[in-house]
Amino acid sequence: METPTMKPDTVLILDYGSQYTHLITRRIRSLNVFSLVISGTSSLKSITSYNPRVVILSGGPHSVHALDAPSFPDGFIEWAESNGVHVLGICYGLQLIVQKLGGVVVEGESKEYGKMEIEVKGKSEIFGSESGGEKQMVWMSHGDEAVKLPEGFEVVAQSAQGAVAALENRSKKIYGLQYHPEVTHSPKGMETLRHFLFDVCGVSADWKMEDLMEEEIKVINQTVASDEHVICALSGGVDSTVAATLVHKAIGDRLHCVFVDNGLLRYKEQERVMDTFEKDLHLPVTCVDASERFLSELKGVVDPETKRKIIGKEFINIFDQFAQELEKKYGKKPAFLVQGTLYPDVIESCPPPGTDRTHSHTIKSHHNVGGLPKDMKLKLIEPLKLLFKDEVRELGRILNVPVGFLKRHPFPGPGLAVRVLGDVTQGNALEVLRQVDEIFIQSIRDAGLYDSIWQAFAVFLPVRSVGVQGDKRTHSHVVALRAVTSQDGMTADWFNFEHKFLDDVSRKICNSVQGVNRVVQDITSKPPSTIEWE
Repeated sequence: METPTMKPDTVLILDYGSQYTHLITRRIRSLNVFSLVISGTSSLKSITSYNPRVVILSGGPHSVHALDAPSFPDGFIEWAESNGVHVLGICYGLQLIVQKLGGVVVEGESKEYGKMEIEVKGKSEIFGSESGGEKQMVWMSHGDEAVKLPEGFEVVAQSAQGAVAALENRSKKIYGLQYHPEVTHSPKGMETLRHFLFDVCGVSADWKMEDLMEEEIKVINQTVASDEHVICALSGGVDSTVAATLVHKAIGDRLHCVFVDNGLLRYKEQERVMDTFEKDLHLPVTCVDASERFLSELKGVVDPETKRKIIGKEFINIFDQFAQELEKKYGKKPAFLVQGTLYPDVIESCPPPGTDRTHSHTIKSHHNVGGLPKDMKLKLIEPLKLLFKDEVRELGRILNVPVGFLKRHPFPGPGLAVRVLGDVTQGNALEVLRQVDEIFIQSIRDAGLYDSIWQAFAVFLPVRSVGVQGDKRTHSHVVALRAVTSQDGMTADWFNFEHKFLDDVSRKICNSVQGVNRVVQDITSKPPSTIEWE
């Protein structure tokens, strides 16, 4: 599907690889302004096609002096100036502006990392005319620094060490911040972004989820001819359910949903999910039990990326077969497949077609992004691919998806395959994990903590430990418990349970699940880890 038509007040972010780029997007969207990220090395034609009101150049790990340092295309500054487009460079983006426009950037004598104090110098547009002399704490993360500004630019804030912290050229509508206003460690950062967008750039806060819903429905109807049928891969999660509900609203009964039991689902997941689909969502769903097929393909496989690829391929094979069955029934084979791909999936996965993302590393392949086979016959419809999880939940509420369903924790497409480390078919690993996970999640619900946690689950570890159970020595399995808080899944902190809760859960697991004698807790944030273990 093509990207929906952009609004005139779109804020376009050119990504140069910063770990905070997604946060800029989130902060701007929270102000009811639509924001989108594309590669920092996109062509000028690609940039102008979005018709942005503002372009932000993100930070990044590069030095502008590196031979392969990424940059905006030739003609970008001239285009922005002639079209009245405001440009803001953040960190690396500021240095790029300085260097490309004739200034000088050098390796700093003293690096600035972490919390630093800056002082606003005189009147400025980006901080407001009354902010001269104001001091504020900000989050710095840079080694290079601008020592000579291009003609027409002035320093409007400096760090305590005298380095350029902010600059602007009002006549050209070009601005720069050497720090990261998007992170919470810059307490006044949101205030600065808000002032910049609304007071300096004149952007309107008129982006609403209802608008996006109507736009997506229009795009779906333009993409799918009136006599064509569409398959939707339902996983039982929030994303695919909201995607299915949206497409169903657009094309009605020409949508055919399929729920595949791949043998990697949670405890009683098939029964619970199918019951919800039929009673609450009223979606036409066919359940396919392909557990033996998936587990046979996964036998002996331990590499997590290989597991994801195998699962992605098998899903597509099943969808192709389902399409053939529908062809016999309706006389026309479905040409499209709906998936609940989200923006974080796209960001973390292999570079999606057309985005030219080259300066952020692939973290993992999602089966609905990087895990799909190249020879897939079905064309993708991904109506949520520009949204974060909380935005999908908001869309789901507008579409009247039951609130209880919208609050479900995320569950990975490859299922328990990425929560059993190693061979998922080894012994009774899957059954042990299902029981442990059920105890953990039910305990969280009973404690009233479920809605306070972004995601919680258990992990089966490929190790055994010595224990004592029933006055006997045991050599049994070790399981890990993982619970995190997050806004969008891009970053996360581990959830701090009370000791009594952990003690109770550990006892329940060891006393109830045969073959487990040790329970550990994962207390790692993201980064440095990912939320899932594989």
